[in-house]
Amino acid sequence: MKMRCSLIAAALFLCATVSALAQAPPLALPDASPAASVTGRAGLTDIAVTYHRPSVNERAIWGALVPYGEVWRAGANQNTVIAFSSDVTIAGQQVPAGSYGLHMIPTAGEWSVVLNRESRAWGSFFYDEKEDQLRFPVTPRDSPMQEQLLYTLDEPGDNGLTVTMRWEKRAIAFPVVVDTPAVVAASLRTQLRGLSGFTWQGFAQAASWCARHDVNLEEAQAWAERALTMNENFTTLRARALVAEKRGDAGLAGSLRAKALTVASEADMNAYGYQLLQTGKTDDAIEVFRHNVEKYPASWNAYDSLGEGLALAGKKAEAAEQYRRARSLVKDEANQKRIDVILARLGS
Repeated sequence: MKMRCSLIAAALFLCATVSALAQAPPLALPDASPAASVTGRAGLTDIAVTYHRPSVNERAIWGALVPYGEVWRAGANQNTVIAFSSDVTIAGQQVPAGSYGLHMIPTAGEWSVVLNRESRAWGSFFYDEKEDQLRFPVTPRDSPMQEQLLYTLDEPGDNGLTVTMRWEKRAIAFPVVVDTPAVVAASLRTQLRGLSGFTWQGFAQAASWCARHDVNLEEAQAWAERALTMNENFTTLRARALVAEKRGDAGLAGSLRAKALTVASEADMNAYGYQLLQTGKTDDAIEVFRHNVEKYPASWNAYDSLGEGLALAGKKAEAAEQYRRARSLVKDEANQKRIDVILARLGS
């Protein structure tokens, strides 16, 4: 009896073990067409391509493995997917933000690139032309041998980039254009309804950005006035002046800038001077730094900044003089050594 119970128990254990083994997941092994993705940003717009990478593997590709005149998934396995976080323009047509199945129709000459609203299908097997968002022609170009299919996002900039597919010795490329000022303006509206909407800094920054990029100026004026109401200071006065200038009110802009100078701190003026330097307005920056030196004659940093501006303008002798004044006032050893190096470079 005891022997029979042991045999039954052993049999049950064996059955359970076999059942568990049957349910075990398959081992992870390399995929013949591995998954890949590439992402980029133009301004505030995120652009991504998700795909699988087939290999040439010594096969004839164009007109053979990938037939001419047929819709191709532009990759392997599931849909190749292209996604945009905001509206973009491709081939002169607007494409709403979202994810799209990316397909291509190769030929011996001009190809067609297709963005299809169905992005979750398996390859092009369930492709339906009625769901196309956009179809446009592209001429392929010769390219160095590419064994595994590859997508890259080339020539990135604030206003777009170029999507390029390379495989075998062919490349297909098309530009994606982004209206970044409009995208940023919309983003600012949203951000100002969050925590930033409780701060004068948020409204001043939003107004200044729009004015510098000459976009959304009416709303930018409202934002600048809101910032001034919350806290009248150098930054908010400058923001309102910048919007006024862009809207053609030079008189108001001038009076606001003059008022801003009367309330500016040393740090305000120093930051403003460097902002002018970064935009290539070196002479204007030097005047701001001079004003700071006159107002804060005991500040080594004011002389240091004036010296930098003068050096950039090629006025080495005067720059060296300002750096020597900074060196005589600074107590920090690291900045003493830095200024010594600059003076040596200026030949002083």
